[in-house]
Amino acid sequence: MKGFQKLYCKISIIFACITLAISLALVFVPETVFAADSDIPAYGAEEQIRPDTNERSETDYGATENAPNASDETPTKGRGFTLTFNGDTGTLSSTVQILLVLTVIALAPSILVMLTSFTRVIIVLHFIRTAIGTQTSPPNQVLIGLALFLTIFIMWPTFSQINENALQPLDEGTITQEEALDEIEKPFREFMYGQTQTKDLNLFCEIAEVTYEDYDDVPFYVLVPSFIISELRTAFIIGFLIYIPFIVIDMVVASVLMSMGMMMLPPTTISLPFKILLFVLADGWNLVIVNLVKTFY
Repeated sequence: MKGFQKLYCKISIIFACITLAISLALVFVPETVFAADSDIPAYGAEEQIRPDTNERSETDYGATENAPNASDETPTKGRGFTLTFNGDTGTLSSTVQILLVLTVIALAPSILVMLTSFTRVIIVLHFIRTAIGTQTSPPNQVLIGLALFLTIFIMWPTFSQINENALQPLDEGTITQEEALDEIEKPFREFMYGQTQTKDLNLFCEIAEVTYEDYDDVPFYVLVPSFIISELRTAFIIGFLIYIPFIVIDMVVASVLMSMGMMMLPPTTISLPFKILLFVLADGWNLVIVNLVKTFY
């Protein structure tokens, strides 16, 4: 397992270095376009329509038809970092879009933990493993993978709404970036309000000295910690309920060993197979996962 973790860390470092190199190359590598003695227009050339003839003519960027010594101008060097906007429904250049995607990827763990159901799911799965008494089974990789896909399953309606109302219209240019951010925030707010307890929300509003008449008036920076506290409380309540049957087994096994005079034998050694047997016979994974998912609906 240690060898696998070392290999995983090495692959992660190599992937991060490659991603950083690609982003730096896209940003800082200049472009040079020569317009002399060539059919390709100079950098920044654009098509203009003459109102009297409706004919298209190509003019150099920043130059007029009567500009003197236009042929003596030196070739224009492009810039690696550019912003391109088309009216109010502006679209970013591909370089900036790649940078934004890399930024979102870097912040993805924080977004995953703070704004989705991942926190509750991973805590409950950890309680299951601890209550049974198995230290490394299931391993952390399995628990995190299961929690990740359960989070995708639970959050899929929210992600679909964000894609339909924000990402696709923004890509088509029908809404602005500010409107897209508002549309992205609305589904998350709707999900988080459904899982946040009122007393936690009022607590952070009181600390931040924020008053609200409607839930839409609550700032996002107040809603996020309220949601996290509520998720932790709910996860620990579920963990307590999971612990109860396994504690009963430990108490019964310890009492039997004490009555038999086997005080030197650790009770966990005997109770562990019985707890695993109970969990398997009761179809524990099905019960826990199904009821855990239902807590979000």
